[in-house]
Amino acid sequence: MSPKTIIFIGPQGSGKGTQIERLYSVIAEKDPTRRIVDIQTGRRFRALAAKRETYADKKIAATLDSGELQPDFITHLLWGQAMLDQLDNKSHLLIDGFPRTVHQAEVLEDALDFFGRDHVHVINLDTPEEVVRKRMEERAREDDTTDSIETRLRWYREDTLPVLDYYRVRPETTVHDIDGMVLIDEVHEAVVAALELK
Repeated sequence: MSPKTIIFIGPQGSGKGTQIERLYSVIAEKDPTRRIVDIQTGRRFRALAAKRETYADKKIAATLDSGELQPDFITHLLWGQAMLDQLDNKSHLLIDGFPRTVHQAEVLEDALDFFGRDHVHVINLDTPEEVVRKRMEERAREDDTTDSIETRLRWYREDTLPVLDYYRVRPETTVHDIDGMVLIDEVHEAVVAALELK
């Protein structure tokens, strides 16, 4: 299997984290000798916020609680450092949580060029707002307040949906539109089939 670069895009609550974990297992089984680098910026932000030790930790926690986007420089720093520490041109790369804006996609482009990664697969977990809103309310995470949920849905509409348009016209890119409303197992099967990993 050749090294894969796979970006998951979808609103919070669309199941990206769950699907990355399951895809990780499939790739690890099919290609056990190759490293898989899994970068999920949301998880990294929550880990920093949980510490609440430094000014930055506390500021990140407040931003998470409000539902606003984190500043670009911190987002770039987190995934950039993860790539520098772990990535080469032979590893599989799974990404969740960025890019969330077209500008972030352009910065990521520089990183992909640096690491010699050409073809990009984008998994678009297409999930209506009313569905993800209900899921976020039910998961009862501390930062899932009514206001923060609505803020995150708004910036997804305004800032992240244009990222899909960016990737639809990017050379050497395949956008796979996956129905995020079906059962978790069915989403997983659709992702695996789209990536031809069956």
